[in-house]
Amino acid sequence: FGSRTVISPDPNLSVEEVGVPILCAQIVTYPERVTAHNIKELRRAVINGPSKHPGAKLVQKAKGNKSLLRVIKDRRDLARNLQFGDIVERHLRDGDIVLFNRQPSLHKISIMAHRAKVMPWRTFRFNECVCNPYNADFDGDEMNLHVPQTEEARTEAGLLMAVKNNLITPRHGAPLICAIQDFITASFLLSQRDVFMDRARFCQIASHMCWDENTRIEVPPPAIWKPVRLWTGKQIFSVLLRPNKIQNRWPLVNLTLEANNYEKSTKCRKDGQDSGCLCPQDGYVVIRNSELLCGNLDKACLGGKTKGIVNNLLRFHSVDQAAGFLNRLAKLCARFLGTRGFSIGVTDVTPSKRVTDKKQNLINSGYEKCLSVIKKWKEGKLEADPGCTVVETVESTCNGRLSDIRSDSGKMCLDELDRNNNPTLIMAVCGSKGSKLNIAQMVACVGQQTVNGQRAPEGFVNRTLPHFPTGSRTPEAKGFVGNSYYTGLTAIEFFFHTMAGREGLVDTAVKTAETGYLQRRLVKGLEDLCILYDQSVRSAENRIVQFKYGDDGLDPAAMVE
Repeated sequence: FGSRTVISPDPNLSVEEVGVPILCAQIVTYPERVTAHNIKELRRAVINGPSKHPGAKLVQKAKGNKSLLRVIKDRRDLARNLQFGDIVERHLRDGDIVLFNRQPSLHKISIMAHRAKVMPWRTFRFNECVCNPYNADFDGDEMNLHVPQTEEARTEAGLLMAVKNNLITPRHGAPLICAIQDFITASFLLSQRDVFMDRARFCQIASHMCWDENTRIEVPPPAIWKPVRLWTGKQIFSVLLRPNKIQNRWPLVNLTLEANNYEKSTKCRKDGQDSGCLCPQDGYVVIRNSELLCGNLDKACLGGKTKGIVNNLLRFHSVDQAAGFLNRLAKLCARFLGTRGFSIGVTDVTPSKRVTDKKQNLINSGYEKCLSVIKKWKEGKLEADPGCTVVETVESTCNGRLSDIRSDSGKMCLDELDRNNNPTLIMAVCGSKGSKLNIAQMVACVGQQTVNGQRAPEGFVNRTLPHFPTGSRTPEAKGFVGNSYYTGLTAIEFFFHTMAGREGLVDTAVKTAETGYLQRRLVKGLEDLCILYDQSVRSAENRIVQFKYGDDGLDPAAMVE
């Protein structure tokens, strides 16, 4: 009744669905009782047998005797003699409730109930929006699928464990199932101020989000009438939120928030107050009655933020509206990005001469500050910081100065690179992937390498490597990497870089085992605690641990910020 294979993404599936390989669907079965409503389907399944989908593997008569279909030659006779009350172990079909799980199962939403969608090929497929609760990625991860074997189990899984009923994490009450990566990037590109399209292009993009034949899309009036009628990318999102004004099933979203690239604009007002929607980067998002009036959509709007669109739909409308929005968004963004194109090349991280000169100035300035501190220390003029020795003061001061070089390089890269035509910068700005630190390391400099939060330790008789003089504390001798990944690291820089990398590998191995065993001990010690109907927390022996759960009796998943 279980199955396991590699996972892969499919934005065309609903967040509630999981694509099941037809090979798995023919092996895992569900025992369905014959009734007046399903007898025709089950007779067809018995005739198809175990090797043709949708078929069946076994028939159990009401009296108890079983018939294995792979050894029965005349299955038509058996199908004809099916009676009410017989049980047919049929293949998995579209719409069946299944449990989907990825290990390690660290919280309750590591296993959720999906609806099966039988598909060709050999991988489980699901919508990328559901990656977060499973902590899944598609670099070879495998997941498990289980089929509940009774109607009670199916009903319980569908009500308590369904994806749409677990969109919010019980940890801090924010949506965990939300737009990620490609969807955020595509939304950011499509909602920019300079995106215009004619009616044919607008209708084509809008048609990508059609979820069923009952969804009627109403084309809004164009934003520009003369000399040519043009629609904006923002109007696409207005249609996404509310496809038409005729059917009352669409929500009216009202929202005002600041996006990741929001910058205060005080120059437009005499009183010096923030002018909001006049943000130079279009980072002030305003939605009124499900119409996107201004703003560039990014992770703050579409991600798992408590002030975002997904949380607004969950709190003020329904889980079905939130799930439907994510379904439409996934289909729209995947197709838009596929037709528009979005890729990263070496030229996107090639520094211009201006960037190289600015980087060198930052490095020279940081070196001078460090060398002046070292000079003071050698002359005996440096005062120790409170609670530190003089040597510790030198190290912390130099570490801080050199770390500033990397952060300043990141700011410089954001200013110098093209915000509209550089994919690495676009992803960092909209929050879909990466950060200005990653860009700084690719374009400007990798920066100071630390081991246990400090500069490289001295291992070879008062020196970090045999290439330096004894007692040297210069930036180069203590792990500062002045080159970028684009220019390439020198041999000495590479040694320091591997020191920091090795620490990460060891931490991954050691901390996983330690935290796993700690969690196990906690779970085993607390597994008999439960919340009673009087909201008290009690043990199996009826001992009161808390008079009121959490001292307030509130469920974080039901709390609104």
